Amino acid sequence: MATAQEAFVDSGYHATSMDEIADRAGVSKPVLYQHFDGKLELYLGLLETQSDLLIDRLEAALASSDDNAERIGATVRAYFQFADEPNGAHRLLFETDLISEPAVRDLLERPVVQCADAVAKLIAQDTGLPFSSAQLLGVSLVGMAQACAQRWVSEGRQTPLDEAVELVSTVAWRGLGRFPLTRAENDAD
Repeated sequence: MATAQEAFVDSGYHATSMDEIADRAGVSKPVLYQHFDGKLELYLGLLETQSDLLIDRLEAALASSDDNAERIGATVRAYFQFADEPNGAHRLLFETDLISEPAVRDLLERPVVQCADAVAKLIAQDTGLPFSSAQLLGVSLVGMAQACAQRWVSEGRQTPLDEAVELVSTVAWRGLGRFPLTRAENDAD
């Protein structure tokens, strides 16, 4: 799996062949087919593994504190750390060349949806906003963290990790932190 991931990260789905993966792994192509029906199934397995890993990190970040500013910082950090992994796994989730495949699209959307929904749940609880409105805010935080982490890596990590996380977290918190803690308190004013 690690060898296949390396090949897909280096060349993308379309330019990677099962022959290349077998050669890199030092096994015969039939050995690969004993474990996977084909290249797509292997790729989907890698995407599922990395999606699960990212979801676990994001859930841990959200559970790391009861302080919302710290939660935002931890969530942004989780994206940056995932993108900073030397195995390049973020490229599978953030830069795939197989987005038109429905099964791939579903696996790529899963971490975004699950994290955005978890963020939305917290926002709705804290602010009294309807879940649909809180979901938009959750998607905005997740999208911003992902896009910034991806850009940070692609531009060569020119800003130190801690500083990059702080910059993005500050922007996110200054926006989300402006929502009153409860709608009832806001209506009383």
